[in-house]
Amino acid sequence: MADIKAQPFAFPARPDQLALIVIDMQRDFAEPGGFGASLGNDVSRITRIIPDVKRLIEGFREAGLPVIHTMECHKPDLSDLPPAKRNRGAPTLRIGDDGPMGRILIAGEAGTAILAELAPVEGEIVIEKPGKGAFYATELGDILKARGISQLVFAGVTTEVCVQTTMREANDRGYECLLAEEATESYFPEFKDAAIAMIRAQGGIVGWTSHVDDILEAIGHA
Repeated sequence: MADIKAQPFAFPARPDQLALIVIDMQRDFAEPGGFGASLGNDVSRITRIIPDVKRLIEGFREAGLPVIHTMECHKPDLSDLPPAKRNRGAPTLRIGDDGPMGRILIAGEAGTAILAELAPVEGEIVIEKPGKGAFYATELGDILKARGISQLVFAGVTTEVCVQTTMREANDRGYECLLAEEATESYFPEFKDAAIAMIRAQGGIVGWTSHVDDILEAIGHA
């Protein structure tokens, strides 16, 4: 595998240590009537990245590289949902409330599911996370360590919240992180731009950013 074209400089890919993490591509964030829309957001910004996320997932599968999915969700009794998180967004729908696709961001509800176009296949890991970062209160770190993964390519939503939070968590734990620019999105374009700039600032203080085509070319599945 060749180095991946990236900013601020080429990403030194090691195929035996590389995995893709797809963050929170869930119905509640991408479909009308879900949590994202209830907060007044334009969910079409999320749905438009589906083809690029799908290409990236399929490329990693074809290359035999691990694909890991995350879902932001909580227990039905809300025991893992602190008031400081649940009270955000009021007076609109809050996490745990009944919505058009079931209770908002509750494990097992229809709206919490990953979009059908991007659904995990048999054998792929799905991390149910109660926080914005995928390492908080999950087994993700143990899974990566057991598989010898040290490099992570990121896709998903939203760029400035759950994606960037997970990248920062990973960076603090010693992982090399690469964000696929077309395969991530925010409800606010200026937030995505700012997050990308922060990630690769100061020589890649959090990580690298790259284009989907360049990533696929490097793994041999453009």
